[in-house]
Amino acid sequence: MKVEPYLFFNGCCEEALNFYVRALGAEITFLMRMKESPEPMEMPPGTEDKVMHANLRVGDSNLMMSDGMCTELKPFSSFSLAVSAPTTAQAEAWFAALGEGGKVDMPLQKTFWAQSFGMLTDRFGVSWMVSCE
Repeated sequence: MKVEPYLFFNGCCEEALNFYVRALGAEITFLMRMKESPEPMEMPPGTEDKVMHANLRVGDSNLMMSDGMCTELKPFSSFSLAVSAPTTAQAEAWFAALGEGGKVDMPLQKTFWAQSFGMLTDRFGVSWMVSCE
């Protein structure tokens, strides 16, 4: 069994996918648009090209993502995605890239448990913890 996060971006999923590809070197391994659904779906007009489902490979992990129903923005809350970098330089690069257009919640710094640790909320509202142990 494995547990994989499924994130809903309410209309900006493709932008988020491309952002994470650039910021983390992630890979889009699957992408299906609303118009490609094998069964008819009732969606708001203009959402045909929105992301129905996508898989994003981040290192050894998989994130599943979608635009959802494109009707209501539900904020991400009460969780963070954690990435562990092999070097402090990599942690700094990921932190800077993920933080572009976002908000730093705790600057990247040395802690008693890690060479480098910081928290931020990216421009899509997803909370991240970046560390190098």
